[in-house]
Amino acid sequence: MKPSDLNSEQREVYDISERSAAAIVANGADAIGSFMTDDWIMISERGVSSKEHFLSSVRSGQLTHSAMDLAELGTISIFGDTAIFAARVTNTAQFGGQTFEANEWTSDVFVKQNGEWKCVVTHITPAIS
Repeated sequence: MKPSDLNSEQREVYDISERSAAAIVANGADAIGSFMTDDWIMISERGVSSKEHFLSSVRSGQLTHSAMDLAELGTISIFGDTAIFAARVTNTAQFGGQTFEANEWTSDVFVKQNGEWKCVVTHITPAIS
């Protein structure tokens, strides 16, 4: 799937994902949080993290990102007020003073609340080269 192939609803979700990635690179916890529901969670090889845990790591400077790039758009599926965004993302993060390069698949589930798409769950898994 290419961004040029998206319909208008898919494009809305794609644009939210792009703006969210920019907020992550800007390391702005409030801006990042504005793209999430209050009960957002992230599932990774480390387990389940809450919105507050993730954002507190950003606020403290323990977690920063210097890059977050869409490497491959998998699919964007819309089911009424729910959307699933699947893509391969590369990013550069600093956590606890160490730099990490990641190449991972992400699945984001969005729900439409008050006319705006918000991410309710993010699942990431390392991509195999």
